[in-house]
Amino acid sequence: METGVAAIDAARPRVGLIVNPIAGMGGRVGLKGTDGPDAVERARSLEAVPVSGERAAIALATLGEKATGGVDIVTAPGELGAFVAQRAGFEPIVVGNESEIAGTSHDTIAYARAIGDAGVDLLLFAGGDGTARNIHDAIGVEIPALGIPTGVKMHSSVFGTNPRAAGELAARFVEMSSGPCRESEVMDIDEDAFREGRVSARLFGYLRVPYQRSLVQGLKSGSTGNELSVLNGIATAIGQWMTDDALWILGPGTTTRHIATVLGLPKTLLGVDLYRNRTVVSQDANEQEILRQLDATPARLVVTPIGGQGYLFGRGNQQLSPAVLRRIGLSNIIVVATPGKLAGLDGASLLVDTGDAALDAELRGYVRVIVNQRQESMQRVT
Repeated sequence: METGVAAIDAARPRVGLIVNPIAGMGGRVGLKGTDGPDAVERARSLEAVPVSGERAAIALATLGEKATGGVDIVTAPGELGAFVAQRAGFEPIVVGNESEIAGTSHDTIAYARAIGDAGVDLLLFAGGDGTARNIHDAIGVEIPALGIPTGVKMHSSVFGTNPRAAGELAARFVEMSSGPCRESEVMDIDEDAFREGRVSARLFGYLRVPYQRSLVQGLKSGSTGNELSVLNGIATAIGQWMTDDALWILGPGTTTRHIATVLGLPKTLLGVDLYRNRTVVSQDANEQEILRQLDATPARLVVTPIGGQGYLFGRGNQQLSPAVLRRIGLSNIIVVATPGKLAGLDGASLLVDTGDAALDAELRGYVRVIVNQRQESMQRVT
């Protein structure tokens, strides 16, 4: 690959950029990922809209704003990075040309290596766990790297908590001329099993990630399964309210699945399921199906934060889009979690990353979390 390395100002920090243009497309249409050509085509057939470029541009714009001494962007051509960098106000140094793009994960690996060879201080990549695996395969822990979260599933601890946080952390890192890093886990799951409601995740390696606790998401952790009486209490509390004629929406997770099981209702582990009068309306519903059902009746939404990470919205439940949440009404959102899940956050706040900055601001503050039949906990949301 030919590069534009000679055009880089040696006095400025150099940040690499790789964008996975299809990352996150499957979220709102309920596909839970876009690994593999079949999933991409399915997402497009459902009129899924790309989201990674917009979220990457937010991170780069934040980087440009916060890096007061200036920064050079070294990136791949076209939608793999150059278009996003230009949209964010940069004149990027482009490695290679668009004719070399194959449209596969090999692009990410090849361009990450080429950008690394150009001598960057930090490599930013926009995608999900699959993209993180590709970056690991390309550079290992040789070059500091940081993920801009744009995927559906992000179990790895290598991403900023949201695009703005990724941009802010990148700026802090380069302004400190290589700030503190830690080797963080790259995890990924079998998407075919994931779509069938089975989570099969494993460790693929590590990336050397700039670290500040408030700006980097944690590693997703599973349920311990030893709080059965508490889960039963939560289920009883929800069951007492599900007697009205409202549309009840249960988000993904083992906690919400247990609620449904106690109430004698079927529930997909990783999907968003809809009920009325304790009868199934729709299972594994996508954004459009949820919006269609919301036209008919008031609704209540029950969600649980992701274990180890604390996300209420924006990770694994993108079907609950800003449009859906606004239609439901923020006052009709019910948060449930076991005390063990909250303790596993080690004092960290609950998080939201819906992609709508105004909605995120409305969701922040404090929220009541049902932790047992007659017990609630006030938790901060940031």
